[in-house]
Amino acid sequence: MRLGLTMFATDQSMPVHELARAAEERGFSSLFLPEHTHIPVSRRTPPANGDAELAEEYKRTHDPLVALSFAAAVTERLRLGTGILLAAQREPIVTAKAIATLDHLSGGRVVAGVGFGWNVEEIENHGVPYRQRREVARRNVLAMRALWRDEVAAFDGFEPSWSWPKPISGPPVYVGGAAGPKLFAHVAEYAEGWMPIGGRGIKEALPALREACEKAGRPMARVMPFGTLPTHAKLGYYAELGIEETVLGVTSGPAGSVLRQLDEYARFM
Repeated sequence: MRLGLTMFATDQSMPVHELARAAEERGFSSLFLPEHTHIPVSRRTPPANGDAELAEEYKRTHDPLVALSFAAAVTERLRLGTGILLAAQREPIVTAKAIATLDHLSGGRVVAGVGFGWNVEEIENHGVPYRQRREVARRNVLAMRALWRDEVAAFDGFEPSWSWPKPISGPPVYVGGAAGPKLFAHVAEYAEGWMPIGGRGIKEALPALREACEKAGRPMARVMPFGTLPTHAKLGYYAELGIEETVLGVTSGPAGSVLRQLDEYARFM
């Protein structure tokens, strides 16, 4: 079982390059960073986690691709992931170039975790109707995959084009979100895997995910629980399900508290 990490990287938390170095030194396999482009102050949308108030880090989140470039520069083996990149809120040609460049310069270490978002105001400020965010995200990821894959890429929205560098790793795409037929249809169509947030209910969801993949005529998607708080029993359970990597949630904070948490997590390896 490989163990990765995810943390809300902000202007007040442990610097990303220091976190990445510490993670690699302790043997963690990956570092995933989330995305929020901005948080409208109206707060019409309640926090997705059920909290009464939105946590401060949501307002202060670094751009994940820029931050991961700092992590790439000071590490050699650590895989660099977005967890999650809000695909409906991004222009796909520019984003494909940024991800491909990061992957090329890091030696093929990028994992593209994508999702649909929950903050209505944030999404709509990007000109995307909230109810259309899944379809816009799908279109954008398919466009990016064409640019990563094809020597001359063409897609609805841009004419046949060259775009280099090509990524070394693919990169693998994981879709984050709760289990369900809509999400699994997205995974089966254009992703290598599913990132269930927290990891609850994975065993019960696996038959539906397998069915969606079989219907699409492709191999079973990989599953990578995300934002998990570890116990030996939980990680053993995941291993029995055939899960090979779990991403552990780290509290956004200063270096001292983050390093203590990393040391606690390291004993699970």
